[in-house]
Amino acid sequence: MNGSIPRDEPCYTIGVVARMVDLHPQTLRNYEQIGLVVPRRTAGNIRLYSQREVERLHKINRLTQDLGVNLAGVEIILRLTGQIEDLQATVAMLQNELDRQRAHDR
Repeated sequence: MNGSIPRDEPCYTIGVVARMVDLHPQTLRNYEQIGLVVPRRTAGNIRLYSQREVERLHKINRLTQDLGVNLAGVEIILRLTGQIEDLQATVAMLQNELDRQRAHDR
């Protein structure tokens, strides 16, 4: 094991994430309210963000600040990007299955 934290492990509080992505905590709460990010909650109701969510927030920040995309557009872009990634994973899985079948048939 390399000692690194898994990308999906919720470990950053809202204050830490706000500094990491250079956004106000209220902006992060707003993004959560509209469904752009979904931090996990502790038993004490404290938001915890994973590295994957931090990366998503960086992407949201780039889209809104650098490219001028509004939040509705950001939601569409993120949803379509997710669908493309899912389809790419499916294609890779099917390609591996096809390769195994071809190797077996030889």
